Amino acid sequence: MDLADLYRDVIVDHNRRPRNFGRLAGAIHSAEGNNPLCGDKLHVFLEMKDDIIRDISFEGTGCAISTASASLMSEAVKGRSRAQVADLFGSVHRMLTRHDAETDADLGKLAALAGVREFPMRVKCASLCWHTLNAALAGSAAPVTTE
Repeated sequence: MDLADLYRDVIVDHNRRPRNFGRLAGAIHSAEGNNPLCGDKLHVFLEMKDDIIRDISFEGTGCAISTASASLMSEAVKGRSRAQVADLFGSVHRMLTRHDAETDADLGKLAALAGVREFPMRVKCASLCWHTLNAALAGSAAPVTTE
């Protein structure tokens, strides 16, 4: 099995069985996101304590890339500080948008999304959850859109 097959399997698994899916009871921070081109709609819920994401969940409908990305993101950010999440977002954004970017070894399973950069229309699907997470962290009431 080559790396591309492994990455595809990770995306398929997270799409079929998304982790942290559903409304988070007691979430204080939340935000909505929308990708009108693909039809992805997402709601991210956060429980914070001392600037750390203690719990996270999401709900919504979307394509396989959008759902898998939100699932992978939710696993990756749990237990991290705002600053760590900002750094992680930067690494993911570079991976998704720059063809010359090396895939950061610290990304773990998030590296499965590296192939998305070959399909520019799908980058918005993979990044919607990250922009929505940033809005939830900022306390923004306006829905996030990738357009």
